This record gives sequence, C-alpha cells and structure tokens, in this order.
Amino acid sequence: MPQPIPTGVSPRLHNDDLAPAEHRRWGFYSLFAMWMSDIHSLGGYTFAAGLFALGLGAWQVFLALVLGIIIVFLLMNLSGYAGQKLGVPYPVLARLSFGTFGANLPALIRALVAIAWYGIQTWLASRAVIVIVVQIWPSLKDLTGNNFLGESTLGWLAFLVVWALQLMLLRNGMDTIRRFQDWAGPAVWVVMGMLVAYILINAGWNVSLDLPGGTAQWGVMQAFFAAVALTVTYFSTLLLNFCDFSRFAPSRKSVWTANLWGLPVNFMAFSLVSVVVTAGTFKVYGEHIYDPVDIVGRINSIWALLLGAVTFAVATLGINVVANFVSPAYDLANVWPAKIDFRRGGLIAAVVALVITPWNLFNSPVVINQFLGGLGALLGPLFGIIMTDYYVLRRQHVVVTDLFREQGYYTYTRGWNPKAVLSFVVSAVPAVIFALVPLFGAISAFSWFIGAIIAAVVHFVISRNDTSIANSVTAAIAQEAEPHAPQATIP
Repeated sequence: MPQPIPTGVSPRLHNDDLAPAEHRRWGFYSLFAMWMSDIHSLGGYTFAAGLFALGLGAWQVFLALVLGIIIVFLLMNLSGYAGQKLGVPYPVLARLSFGTFGANLPALIRALVAIAWYGIQTWLASRAVIVIVVQIWPSLKDLTGNNFLGESTLGWLAFLVVWALQLMLLRNGMDTIRRFQDWAGPAVWVVMGMLVAYILINAGWNVSLDLPGGTAQWGVMQAFFAAVALTVTYFSTLLLNFCDFSRFAPSRKSVWTANLWGLPVNFMAFSLVSVVVTAGTFKVYGEHIYDPVDIVGRINSIWALLLGAVTFAVATLGINVVANFVSPAYDLANVWPAKIDFRRGGLIAAVVALVITPWNLFNSPVVINQFLGGLGALLGPLFGIIMTDYYVLRRQHVVVTDLFREQGYYTYTRGWNPKAVLSFVVSAVPAVIFALVPLFGAISAFSWFIGAIIAAVVHFVISRNDTSIANSVTAAIAQEAEPHAPQATIP
C-alpha cells in the first residue's frame, strides 16, 4: 500500500520507490552476487579474450585488466557510497547537480542506453533457449527457416519466453530481484568450473594462453592503456546507477567489501577462466571458440548441453536485470512519479525493448557503433558532473527532503541547473566526437575518461562560488548536527 506523502514533498517528484530506502536488505552477499550476475555473462566471457585483438600479449592483457578493474572498483565506490548514505536511486541523486526536474536529462540518457541493451541481451539469451529447444525437439528446427521482422517463428517464441520471464522479476520489485541474483551469479561459476575441467582434461592440461590477436595500430603502449580504458568503459553504465542497489545496503563497509570481492577478485578470476577455456578450445577443437554456448553444444552429452544452455541463459538474464532493467525502471518513474512506479517503469522499458526488435539493432553496425556508441560516450560527462557535485562541491552534505520539493535547495531555475547543463554540453561534444569520428581512432577508447574529466573540471570551475550550493551545504550540516530538528528550506 502506498505510503502517505510527507509534508512539503511534491507528488511530481516523489513516490515510494524513489523515496529514501527504508529497508536495507542488500548486505555483502547480495551485492557480491549482484556483481557475479553482472560479470558472469556471455559479454563478460568474451570481453577479456577480445582484448587480445588490440595486439597485446597475455601478460599485457592481464595487467591491463588488473589496472582497469582497480579503477572501476575505486570509481564504483563513489556511486555506491552516495547511494548507501542517501538511500536514493540514480535519478534522484542526479537532482543534486541537474535540479529536481533537470535530472530527467541524465536519467533518460541512461534509460535509452539501458532499454536498447535490455532488448539486445534478452535476444542473446533467447539464442540459448533455441539451442535447448532444438536439441530436445529436433522437428522444431523447421520453425527457424522463415522471417518475420528479421526473426524466425522459433526465434520470436524464444524471445517472448525470455522477455516474459524477466517481467516475472517485477512481482515484488527489488526484493525479488535480490533473491534472483543471490543464486544466479554463483550458478555460472559452477558450470564454468566444470567447463574448465572438461577443456583442460581433453587438452591434456597443456594450454597456451597466447590467443590470436591483431596488430597494435598505434603502438603497444597505446593498446595497453586502451585496454585499461575499455575495461572501465565496460562498467560505465553501472558507474552511474550502482546507487540503485547500494541504497539498500546496511553500511558503507558492506558496499566496500562486496565491491572488492565482486569486482577486482571476481572479475579477474572469471576473466582468467574465460581465457583458459577459449585458449583450450584450440587444442581440443582446432579453433578458438569465443562463445561458451557453442563450446557446451559440442560436448557429446544432452545433459551437458541442457545444463550449459540453461545456465548461460540465466547468466544473461542476470546481467540484463542488473545493468539494463533496474535503471530504466527508476529513470522512467522519475519522469512522472505520481503515475509511474518502479513496476510500471520496468514494464514500459520492457515493452519498448520489444517494439524496437533488438536483433535488428544488434545486426546493424550503424546502430551499435553510432547510436549506442554516441549515447555511451555521454555517460562519462554525467558521471563527472554528478560525482564532482556531490563529493567536491557539497562534500557529501545533502538536505535529502529537498530532493523531493519543488521549492528547495535543488530547484535552481524552474527545476533546472543551467550550470550543470552547460558543463554537460561542453564535455559531451568532444566525448562524442572522439568516440565516433574515425580521425580520432587512436583516442576513441578514452572517450569516457575525456568526457568525465572535462565535465568534472568545468562543473567545478563554474560552480565553486555558487551561493546556492554553499547555502545548501550549511543547511545540511546544521540538519546533521540536529537530526530531529525541522528541515529548513529556502523560500
């Protein structure tokens, strides 16, 4: 049952899902399992092996992954700590810097990226379902020969099944998602462990970790740091909205510990396993196979095939829920809180992901490289602005209730902060240009860092003497000193 809206809070800015979290059930294990679900995916499996294409050797790839994931760990803690302290999701956190209504700009940009990838990941998971179905009922292979809007009948059916399964996670909102993640991430480790044992045994325990790669077009040093940057960019979406999960954490320590084990430790272990299995397939099958579903499909056992296909389908659902489902559910709820809650936001995102026929997006180089690549380049500037505003300008002092008031410290100009918008435009333009224009190919991998750094510097320079920020910090400090006193707001 919806809770009554607190005094002074606007229904245009508040609902139960956007309000500060009351229950903190996402402890160390749940956040750790969330990272396992995010990393243990088909995309995560191929990422590490794909870095060899930059022209690096095995040790260079390993060191790049180590350095990259340490940077991710440090940056992810920034988002995680903010969410844990304030108890609010990403679009509400963005109100600090962009304004109570201006936050819809960073929220909808993040939502567009998530919805597109939500559909694509759902479709990729449906590929594993087709493998299972055809193996059990070979006659259904006849349903793969036709084409309707770019997909076969069996393809459509498999996609709709996976699409519907994900919607079932909406039943009890974030609590159901937490229970799903608690077992989905570890399940993939079990299958990957068996897959490693199978490959190593059949390869005679003799595997070369030097995978075939490309040529370092701009030199080995550039390729190394590009690999580091790409590792950070791989996590760029969750760098923004990890607070959607950490807001339910009971303490900052649980966030730090879960991030430590879930990111550097777990990511490096899974990357090593992925490379070992991929390298071992050359010894066993005479070619390097980068798709674990394909590897499992070559094992002469119906049970191995079913177990592998089901597990990797679950793994893909896991990353989809973490990276691409929760975020747009909150982001769309932020647009119209009085009418759209978390469940309705998730349903809208799922319907849009269905309508855009994601397989056509995935099979279009223009869409993947230009549209989604351009949107992805915008995530760095958003991160730079929001984190600089919270940690540097406000020093983590926030009048939380004013995030839900139309007239408060975060109203700025009719709910928009022109300085944050200017910082975003100034930094987004070069970030997108460097990401997409072939002339800047040597630095395209660094577009997230370029955008984030420019945005952070510009926003700090033009906002450091902002009296409204100083006043809000003073009010927040006073409120923290007397937590039971009435919360003050500006006229």
